[in-house]
Amino acid sequence: MAAGVKRRMGAATWAGAMLLAAGGQVLAASKPAVTPEARTAAYFDSIVHDRAQLRLFLQAMPKGGDLHNHLWGAPYAEDFLAWAGEDGLCVTTPRPTIAAAPCDGPGKVPAKGLAQRDPALYAQAIDALSMRNYTPGAEGAEASGHDQFFSTFDRFGAAAVDNIGPMLAVTRELAAIDHVGYVESQANPNALHDFGAQAEGTAWNGDFAATLAALEPKMPEAIAKARREMDAAEAEAARRLDCARAAAEDGPCQVEVRYQAFVERAQPPSFVFAQMALAFALVEADPRFVGVNIVNPEDHPTSLADYSLHMRMFQFLAARHPTVRRALHAGELAPGLTPPRDLTFHIREAVEIAGAQRIGHGVDIAHETGASALLARMARDRVAVEINLTSNDGILGVKGADHPLALYRRAGVPVVLSTDDEGVSRGDMTQEYLRAATEQGLRYADLKAMARDSLEYAFLPGASLRTSACDPAIATPNAACAKLLAASPKASAQWRLEQAFSAFERAPRLP
Repeated sequence: MAAGVKRRMGAATWAGAMLLAAGGQVLAASKPAVTPEARTAAYFDSIVHDRAQLRLFLQAMPKGGDLHNHLWGAPYAEDFLAWAGEDGLCVTTPRPTIAAAPCDGPGKVPAKGLAQRDPALYAQAIDALSMRNYTPGAEGAEASGHDQFFSTFDRFGAAAVDNIGPMLAVTRELAAIDHVGYVESQANPNALHDFGAQAEGTAWNGDFAATLAALEPKMPEAIAKARREMDAAEAEAARRLDCARAAAEDGPCQVEVRYQAFVERAQPPSFVFAQMALAFALVEADPRFVGVNIVNPEDHPTSLADYSLHMRMFQFLAARHPTVRRALHAGELAPGLTPPRDLTFHIREAVEIAGAQRIGHGVDIAHETGASALLARMARDRVAVEINLTSNDGILGVKGADHPLALYRRAGVPVVLSTDDEGVSRGDMTQEYLRAATEQGLRYADLKAMARDSLEYAFLPGASLRTSACDPAIATPNAACAKLLAASPKASAQWRLEQAFSAFERAPRLP
């Protein structure tokens, strides 16, 4: 064969011709195999601008855990109205609030049967107990999304306080619909509020050690009461979900829920310290409780005035309970909501003083003094941030390019998506993933990494699958891996997520 012909054919073709001439066979050039993950990511990219199709995809996507979930905020207004009817409670008029019986006085009607008896009032009640149809300046509306959001808790509180079990059932039901396998719910037995309230009238001089010594003799009884409450609540949730029958089925009964005991920061220092001390002790006493948190509006006057004091309380109690994990609300603020000085130190003190292992919200990070150094520390120490896109928009008006999600990711800070108060916000976890894709530009690989991180940074006990020799690509674990999965709730949850991803990515989809 002439040299000119060889040049025109190219080296690869030339080599093939020589093999044929020698009686050999040429194998077709093989293309790199396309993995199920890559195929799924390509499909995601093809539908990212089709919101309905993207919603369908994300609804089915495994999402790991929801690490920032309030038990009182998870149920929808319709749930609270149903429980109010079961409990013989009332709905006030003309501004709907769930209230105690009797319901035969002026301005009160029975909650039972309200939807059928007075659909217009029922609809008004749903709007009053949630963010549904909220429009600033509308008749009966609060002045801002912030005020509307936080006002709802008092309005449905009468139906929540005695319904921990039903709220837990709804939390598991919503998680199952969203393919969330683990929920870390901020859930207090009523015993924690009662313990703080009993301390409210006591003298407070700021002596942490002396105050703790006075509280400790009363704590065993309060812990026992709290545990009995959760026993009863979990039994009621299982009854409502019919888990005795459906325990082996894929659904709400398979959703694992652990709890964060929380502290109400808009209370006097004596109340806050007593409740915090009991919360730390409860986490040590009951493995269902995996951490502590702090709640109530961060911009409440008491929350602002006592913020640094609260962080020092956490520091003091953490030194006495070093195994208790902390996931603290911090930085749920925005310019204009408070004076600028209040935006400069909350996240930093939560990390540096209180020793938070996770931060809830963290919206005002760009306003923090020394923000770059703080971000570097959070990245180095793996202090994860729980991102709540829907509530940050509804409460603070922060969304899109104004949201610091991208800032955290560029700094290497771990971030996870969570629901916050999905019932009040009228959303769900799929909506958080949808907003992350459409408003924040995240793609399938980003969302999958966040789902994995939601279990890596969960407060579930045990070793991580990431540090083990387990191979999630193998459906059946070997003996060593099976031993780890049996001993580690964290690794077990991670294994289930990996198996769910494997099935999800192999599911047939249109090209």
